[in-house]
Amino acid sequence: MNAERRRLSLSLLISLLAHALLLSLSFGGQGFGLPGLVFAWPKRWAIAPELRVVLRPAPIENGQTALPPITAPQWPDSLERTGNADQPAPEGALAALNLAKQAVIPRAPASATPDSGSQPMADTPPPADAAAPASTVALIAVERSDDPAFFVPPPPAVSSPGGVLGAQSLNAVPNPSPRQRGSDAATPETDEAPTEPPAQPPEADTVAREAQRLADEQQAMRAEAARLDAERREAERLAAAKLEAQRLEDARQAAARAEAERLAAASLEAARKEAEQREAARVTAAKLEAQRQEEARLAEAQRAEATRREAERLATAKLEALRQQEAREAALRTEADRLEAEGREATRLAAAKIEAQRQEQAREAAAKAAAQKEAERREAERVAAAKLEAQRQEEARLAAARAEADRLEAERREAARLAATKAEAQRQEEARQAAARAEAQRQEAARLAAAKLEAQRLEEARQAAARAEAERLEAERREAARVAAAKAEALRVEEARQAAARTEAARLEAERREAARVAAAQAEAKRIEDARQAAARAEADRLEGERREAARVAAAKAEDDRQEAARRDAARVAAAKAEQEENERREARRRAMGRQLDEEAARRDAANPARAPNNLPLSLSTARRVRLWGRADPNAELVQYAEAWARRIQLNTPVEAVRDIARRPHTQPMVTVAIRSDGSIEAITFALSSGVAEVDEAIRRIVQSHAPYPAFSPILARQYDVVEIRRTWQFDTAVRLY
Repeated sequence: MNAERRRLSLSLLISLLAHALLLSLSFGGQGFGLPGLVFAWPKRWAIAPELRVVLRPAPIENGQTALPPITAPQWPDSLERTGNADQPAPEGALAALNLAKQAVIPRAPASATPDSGSQPMADTPPPADAAAPASTVALIAVERSDDPAFFVPPPPAVSSPGGVLGAQSLNAVPNPSPRQRGSDAATPETDEAPTEPPAQPPEADTVAREAQRLADEQQAMRAEAARLDAERREAERLAAAKLEAQRLEDARQAAARAEAERLAAASLEAARKEAEQREAARVTAAKLEAQRQEEARLAEAQRAEATRREAERLATAKLEALRQQEAREAALRTEADRLEAEGREATRLAAAKIEAQRQEQAREAAAKAAAQKEAERREAERVAAAKLEAQRQEEARLAAARAEADRLEAERREAARLAATKAEAQRQEEARQAAARAEAQRQEAARLAAAKLEAQRLEEARQAAARAEAERLEAERREAARVAAAKAEALRVEEARQAAARTEAARLEAERREAARVAAAQAEAKRIEDARQAAARAEADRLEGERREAARVAAAKAEDDRQEAARRDAARVAAAKAEQEENERREARRRAMGRQLDEEAARRDAANPARAPNNLPLSLSTARRVRLWGRADPNAELVQYAEAWARRIQLNTPVEAVRDIARRPHTQPMVTVAIRSDGSIEAITFALSSGVAEVDEAIRRIVQSHAPYPAFSPILARQYDVVEIRRTWQFDTAVRLY
């Protein structure tokens, strides 16, 4: 755009210089320059006064009358009156024209002399009495003018001693006074025309041509006055146009300043709103974090309370069982076998009931996991759809911005083309007008050329200022567009953060509901256990009545049954002792396995001394961490790593350990495992305990036994340093993580 403007400015300047040179030339001169051209400034210009010719009649010869006297017109007061286009032609020109028609030359035998041309000459000298009138014949005179620069015509030569009237036989005399002109005008015309047609003298043609020339000069002066007036009006129009352009430019600059101020105010307002939104988001996040911590604290308190109550219940149940066992051993020796059989049957039924309850819980957990997966899938689809919609809107906004920029560029080019066309048309019009008035306006054209050069310089300065202003406005527009894009990006990031916050809140709500459901399940289990204990007590009472009745019936064989019961009791005690010893040996093997795994982990850590272990607690770690609670997340790399970790635990855990844990009554625990980027374990925490310390310890050993886990992928390692994976553990024939 700047190169095009520079080319246009250079072309306009060259055109103005060429036209100024053309306007300063004149045709027909003999000065320097091109052939047939002459410069205007060496010649001095001045307006010569009009030529006035006064003719007097010749002396009377042979009885013929002389020409009638011609009244000389009065000379105009000033030269400005002759240049007025509205006044009629001067009377001198009319008199000269009349002179050509009314001139009478006396007939006389004449012979042309070599020096007189075609003028008539008398054969005889004039009489003596005609000498006096010959000295007073009419003369050609030029009136005096106040203008010092004028041309006086040379006096004509006398053609004959007869004093024939003509322009060549008269002498220049001073201008007659007004009184003489009045007396001449009052002289009666008593002469009669000759009988023969008068001959037209050559001087009449000269006078007619002079009158025609004077009329042409007056016409040229009137045209020059009209041209000067038109130029004055054109100069006024150009000045008005420049003033109007300056006013429009001032208005545009004022509008641009107002627009810049409005944009600045809008930017400040947007920044203020952005700060308010960030502050509101921070407060909301703080509230959510406080609420989450409060809920976690309450859940921890509830879990501790439930653990305490479960421990009390187990202790009470153990005490009650010991008391009942002692009572049965003391009072029911004879019914020991039957009661043992019934007890085994009841245990089997209870185990079957517990297994049915566990399977029901497993089905419910699977259904819940499926529902949670479906909800997570829908949420992921909704988030993806929202992202696609935001991307589509962003693309539409960018397309609209590009279309608007193209439209503005097309408008700018069209305006530049129109301006260039207008400048070219104006240049052609000026060239045409300059060619039309080239001969008459050389000095004025030079002045106008200088003025035009100055105007061009000012115009170029204004255009340069306008270009600078346009570039500044363009820079401001680009800056505003960049700020708007940054704000849009910040808004998009904020919306994504809010969406993540909503997802996190939904997840927390789901966890809270899950905790509530688990608490309700625990309460329900406790209620069922209480009912079972009540039924057991009722059954014990019934058995006690039956025992008393049986004691009364079987009193005869009490001693034999007692001895048999003692033998069986001794066998049962031995079996129980053997089972306890087997459990102790199994526990010893497990401890040895754990020590071996710890030693192997210590050796691996010692073999890699470059990595400094992160021994900070979970709440004090400054590493970049992410939480995956469930199986759905927008980050595919994170989901793949969590699934690989779960498969490693599910496929490599020993079946004996799983069966041992499954035989113990417990609640399905919810465990969070924090894994570092190199595959080492940072922490193992229980969001929901199983209620059995041995089961919790077994889960810790299982997680530690498979360490170290695979290191993070390069994409995942660039984003996070620690990944927290929370899963619900279920033990039946194998370990399953949900």
